[in-house]
Amino acid sequence: MSEIVGKIKSAGKKVIMHSCGAVADFVPFMIEMGADALNPVQVSAAGMNPRDLVRRFGKDIAFWGGGVDTQHVLNATDPEAVRAEVRGRLEQYGPGVSLVFTQVHNIQYDVPPENIIAMWDEFWKQTRGS
Repeated sequence: MSEIVGKIKSAGKKVIMHSCGAVADFVPFMIEMGADALNPVQVSAAGMNPRDLVRRFGKDIAFWGGGVDTQHVLNATDPEAVRAEVRGRLEQYGPGVSLVFTQVHNIQYDVPPENIIAMWDEFWKQTRGS
């Protein structure tokens, strides 16, 4: 796998490793093989607390996803709970982290549109100050 990643990177491309679940113990191997980002950050899985991931690996890899839990928050709560999750998650990641902020995984059919709007609106409010 490292050879494939090396060829991709030698062409000037970035490499994003997709691996769901409790993968914190595998992140060092992803970094070693040259991955630029981990997607998704499945925050509900064991060992996938953003604060801990940033502390352990934040200097070596970017995080893609992990903004709002799609299994327990985005689809099952009201917009204010989604907004609270966005604020809490941004606090967990902290400033200066390499982060592509988005929901943990694909948005499913049962997510109310107002929750999607709340997620992006709160992210914008928290990161742009308006």
